[in-house]
Amino acid sequence: MTPMPHAPAPTRPATEMPAPSDSAVLDAAHVGDIHGAFGTIRLDGPSSHSTWKRRLKTLLAIAGPGLIVMVGDNDAGAFGTYTQAGQNYGTSLLWTLLLLVPVLYVNQEMVLRLGVVTGVGHARLILERFGKFWGAFSAIDLFILNALTIVTEFIGISIGLDYLGVPKVPGVLVSALVVIGSASTGSFRRFERVCMALVAGSLLLVPVFFMAGPDYGQMAHDFVVPGIPAGSDLADVTLLIIAIVGTTIAPWQLFFQQSYVIDKRITPRYMKYERVDLWLGIAIVVLGAAAIIGFTAATFAHGPEAGHFTDAGGVARGLGSHVGRLAGILFALALIDASVIGAAAVGLSTSYALGDVLGLKHSLHRKPSDAKGFYAAFAGIIALSAVIVIIPGSPLGLLTVGVQVLAGVLLPSATVFLLLLCNDREVMGPWVNGRAMNVFTSAVIAVLVILSVVLTAAVLFPDISGTAILQILGGGALLALLAAAGIAVVRLRAAASGKTAAAAPVDRSQRAAWRMPPLALLERPRLSVARRAGLGVLRVYLLVAMVLVIVRVVQLAVAAG
Repeated sequence: MTPMPHAPAPTRPATEMPAPSDSAVLDAAHVGDIHGAFGTIRLDGPSSHSTWKRRLKTLLAIAGPGLIVMVGDNDAGAFGTYTQAGQNYGTSLLWTLLLLVPVLYVNQEMVLRLGVVTGVGHARLILERFGKFWGAFSAIDLFILNALTIVTEFIGISIGLDYLGVPKVPGVLVSALVVIGSASTGSFRRFERVCMALVAGSLLLVPVFFMAGPDYGQMAHDFVVPGIPAGSDLADVTLLIIAIVGTTIAPWQLFFQQSYVIDKRITPRYMKYERVDLWLGIAIVVLGAAAIIGFTAATFAHGPEAGHFTDAGGVARGLGSHVGRLAGILFALALIDASVIGAAAVGLSTSYALGDVLGLKHSLHRKPSDAKGFYAAFAGIIALSAVIVIIPGSPLGLLTVGVQVLAGVLLPSATVFLLLLCNDREVMGPWVNGRAMNVFTSAVIAVLVILSVVLTAAVLFPDISGTAILQILGGGALLALLAAAGIAVVRLRAAASGKTAAAAPVDRSQRAAWRMPPLALLERPRLSVARRAGLGVLRVYLLVAMVLVIVRVVQLAVAAG
């Protein structure tokens, strides 16, 4: 008897593997060979990298997520904040960058672990582990905040193009098409190569730095010795420091890097290489920020423009007048470069999150015809933001303020869920946080909440005094210490009474092979009364703060009109 022929299997690219049945990966395109900008790693390749040449080749293939997210962080908003610090206060605020290094690493390293271990994006994990409210909230607020952030990227592009003499409308539209086109080729490798070229473009700041000739000794001193500019208004300086924090650590970074690592198909066996990639990105972002502050301070030192910052366009003109036309051109090109990579990364963080939450195909390995929703969301948010910038009379200044404030309000909540997920043993297994990581991250969250309250108060009360800001900072710090002490006392009493069972020790020996099981197989997280109360307070704070900020921005818009 002749056997019946089998139906032909559906075709897929040779490097795309079906998602294993025991994997949580949501898109089959997230499994397969790693195709980085500078090399390929086969799915069935050797697990050991014994020689330094092989390790270097592996690093080159893996490198990308950390570099892109960090250089994308030095975007148009960052250029505006850092140049304001340099022009108004010289190099006296450089120390803030050094303090942010451990915060950047801890936040993004936790995101890396979540990505390589779970294979599921940040928004979907929040939805599955904390319910529909927080899942919907994370997706909606990310979409709104990212759209506003991309608007600021196109503002930066228009400022750079204006200095170069390129008309605004065609320049912004062409830039939007370039951003959309770079991500819509259906090739992950091609997109990453474009991004790495933009990363290299950020080095245009280096010659500007040396052409301006800042005081290297003073910069070294201010980098490691904290201080407040003499004779400055305390409220203004404090708000600028908060702006530096907000522009260096943003919610979109968490969502983008986790999803990008997943889309690049990186698994736990390559985690150490991803950490190196992250450190390289942090080094570039900190040195780039320091260079911007340094050459801006040197350009305007002792001149009539010192202390009178306008925008990045004014800095470009100042460089052209005091340092040389070439310096102004290089600065404008670096601003455009940073804004383009920022727009691409922020836009992708949005479409990745929507794909995760809505269950759409969401991978740069797929062609637009195979992931219509993913690419439509990306193209839509880029196009909408570009159009807003070129519409005459758009309140671009208010939109920029809105971005800074909303980012400051939402960042603490994003970090809270990041910490909770990294302590979820069902999700992370042997990759859960250690005690030191939890203590440090909890302290960071406390600081971010306090800064968020200060920023919200400053928007609601523009004439807030330095004394009032210090009172908020001091009161917030006292409350944080009391809360920490209270939690410690409760835990000690519970442990002494035997009411809580000691947590089983974490076996970290199986890290390289452990992946999160499918989400449907995980037990629902059991939140303690304290955590439920904390999330309830966070929910109320976020809703109240966002409503108050939106009302204030609308009032300013009406007054300006």
